[in-house]
Amino acid sequence: MNRCPKSPKEMVGGMMYFPRMLDKIRLHAQGELGTDYHQNLGKAHAADGACCAFLGVDYAALTRRVLEGGTDEEILEWCWQSGRRPREFDLMLWNSFGSKLGWRDFAAPTLERAKKKHGIEHRTDIVTIPDLIDFDEGRIS
Repeated sequence: MNRCPKSPKEMVGGMMYFPRMLDKIRLHAQGELGTDYHQNLGKAHAADGACCAFLGVDYAALTRRVLEGGTDEEILEWCWQSGRRPREFDLMLWNSFGSKLGWRDFAAPTLERAKKKHGIEHRTDIVTIPDLIDFDEGRIS
């Protein structure tokens, strides 16, 4: 069974996307992550890489830590100890970046191509990549 990961809008420790990345790692290790997600898993040019760069941790090291077990909160604390602990302002910037990705920025053409592929180019409520992901994964219809 291929399951989809948590919404990119979910937060832990005041940080968007982090729970989704951990969920993808866990699902992949269990053989339950949909194959559509495999190509960008941990890639520097994708959200996983951006998240790891923001935290100052290596994706492979994070994967090892996730597979050792623990809650999302415990793993985020490990990231803060192993990499860097973002300030409140840094988290605000990260969350703004993550929540608005695809809205009037470099990712807007990608969003428009994906909406066209899904036949939803008319949808004015899907204005960001996170909106599109939630649509694609069935969290919004």
